[in-house]
Amino acid sequence: MSAILNEISVNLQKGLAKVVKELVTKALEEKISAKDILEQSLISAMDVVAEKFKNNEVYVPEVLIAARAMNGAMEILKPHLTESGAQPVGKALIGTVKGDLHDIGKNLVRMMFEGKGIEVIDLGVDVPPEKFIEAQKKENADVIALSALLTTTMGEMKNTIEAFVNEGIRDDVVIMVGGAPVTDEFCKSVGADIYTADAASAAEEAKNAILKRKAA
Repeated sequence: MSAILNEISVNLQKGLAKVVKELVTKALEEKISAKDILEQSLISAMDVVAEKFKNNEVYVPEVLIAARAMNGAMEILKPHLTESGAQPVGKALIGTVKGDLHDIGKNLVRMMFEGKGIEVIDLGVDVPPEKFIEAQKKENADVIALSALLTTTMGEMKNTIEAFVNEGIRDDVVIMVGGAPVTDEFCKSVGADIYTADAASAAEEAKNAILKRKAA
């Protein structure tokens, strides 16, 4: 890895957004491809942050700061990635289910997904089943990620999955569920495909599921 890509990675892990932006701009001026900057410094740095988060070596604030630095770098890179025809790994729809207004967990998952090179369409909070269906028909995502932070709204995950079944598009997507009260047992009981306990694992599982689908 070139010295500047390593420098971008180190500063991203520290969440130094301004420095990261300057270094990304400099790397582009040095004719390093946007794809290499994305894969060798940004995504690899977020992988390190995700691993540390899983091991309780860093916590939510540090992850959010690193993700914010990543977002800033992506703003600079996006036009160059489009020009070079670089494709995201896949696409995910994410939202907190109907009746639930919590978004920190969802935002963390979104950032981790983006850190794995997945394009994310964020539907926000209090998302009814029909909005997920409508978005899926428009976006044709590979993964649907449902978040719930309240025991009282977990039932909406089941309603959303049933809506996909009723529309005849359930088999077209991988459905993931997560949030503080959600368990693997609950995941199976509502007919979802994947449950993970934290945002870093969710991103890893989502990427694996997308690659598996594309290879099938």
